[in-house]
Amino acid sequence: MILGTLVVCIVIAFLLVVLQSQKRLATDTLLGILAHSALSLGLVALAFLQAEGLRIDLYAYLFGDLLAVTHTDLYWIYGGGVLILLSLKLIWQSLLSITIHEELAQVEGIPIARVRLFFMLMIALVIAIAMKIVGILLITSMLIIPPATARHFARTPEQMAVFASLIGGIAVAMGLYMSWHWDTPTGPSVVVAATSLFTLTFLFKN
Repeated sequence: MILGTLVVCIVIAFLLVVLQSQKRLATDTLLGILAHSALSLGLVALAFLQAEGLRIDLYAYLFGDLLAVTHTDLYWIYGGGVLILLSLKLIWQSLLSITIHEELAQVEGIPIARVRLFFMLMIALVIAIAMKIVGILLITSMLIIPPATARHFARTPEQMAVFASLIGGIAVAMGLYMSWHWDTPTGPSVVVAATSLFTLTFLFKN
């Protein structure tokens, strides 16, 4: 399943980069169209499979099932994590330059399209790996909330990346604790924990 999801995510990443280059629609609009269209097509496909007698746990796909992670999933997580960290180190400076000033980065000779595509492929790998853990509907929140929380304290992009990783790990631990003691859904519990950390740091910072 992870391999199939990875292929679909890579296709979506390519489509996003191509459509972004045409600059007809804003990136947020493109993300909304592609993400929700792909999700809807997937749910329709699952409905056809279920009609043929195949039993599918739709809840696990939508909200994840952290407690059902297998050894194979762990291999994907560790292997993908190492690959993503090495890749991020490779393009980090170029990515910062593009984020700060895209036109200046282009003048400096940075291949913006290739860096952006490479970064999208990295995100596709993250989504494919983490979908089993957090679920389709909640994975975006775990890509956004920990960095938003880290932003309250970080003074450099490097600090923000490290803090976001730590906050994400703390949120997972808190979510597991909630799920274990109060029998709540694991994936949503992790996101609730991340949201609580964001709210606390936001109030503390103010």
